[in-house]
Amino acid sequence: MTLSEHFVELRKRLFRCALGVVVGTVVGWLLAGPVMDVVRGPITAIAKEQGREAMLNYDSITGAFDLKMQVAITVGIVISSPVWLWQVWAFFVPALKRTELRYALGFFFTAVPLFIAGGTVGWLLVPHIVSLLTGFASHQDSAIIAAKTYFDFILKLVVAVAIAFVLPVFLVLLNFVGVLSARSIIASWRWALILIVLFTAIATPSADVLSMFLLAIPIAGLYFAAYGVAAIHDRRAVKAADRLEAEIASVGRLEK
Repeated sequence: MTLSEHFVELRKRLFRCALGVVVGTVVGWLLAGPVMDVVRGPITAIAKEQGREAMLNYDSITGAFDLKMQVAITVGIVISSPVWLWQVWAFFVPALKRTELRYALGFFFTAVPLFIAGGTVGWLLVPHIVSLLTGFASHQDSAIIAAKTYFDFILKLVVAVAIAFVLPVFLVLLNFVGVLSARSIIASWRWALILIVLFTAIATPSADVLSMFLLAIPIAGLYFAAYGVAAIHDRRAVKAADRLEAEIASVGRLEK
């Protein structure tokens, strides 16, 4: 393909991505009410558990509309993800070699389930974190929370935990392309565990240490699993290099 043909192809793929997101956003607008009812659940629980007035607050005239639009776009991006992921994939696949394609497929089909699993874990943590953080207020005070701030907090928490689950896949990918060796991964395991514990301590600011470790254990397990995969790959790469070197040496002797 010429450069102009690449641009035409890119424009076509981007248009389909945008169309998928727009259609998903329309569906998200229709689902915004039920979604907000679910998101509002921890706030309702606060009122019952802590015996205080708790509610979401819109601090501007357009606040309700802005939040509903944000929810609609977020839902639209999520439910249209098969469309735009496929378009991105279809644009890059023709340029990949067979080995690169195999790596890309492995990365995609590993990262997506882990991202979903991490997002699910993050969502399950939301009620506990909201209850804990609002519990620092005195009982005579009300929990009147800015709706947009509340939604942004939940979204960032869920995405942060989801990304944490995917990071080991990036380590494996860096190893497969030759940037990071398995020895480097395992040599940094102490720092990795410290960072994992710090991350889970921030993500689960709970007085219950068990909650922190319940999140830290699977992330740490994924880190060491990434090392295991990288070690197997490095071992195979060394054997392949030795085999190639032996073949080259044998060819050299035959020519002499």
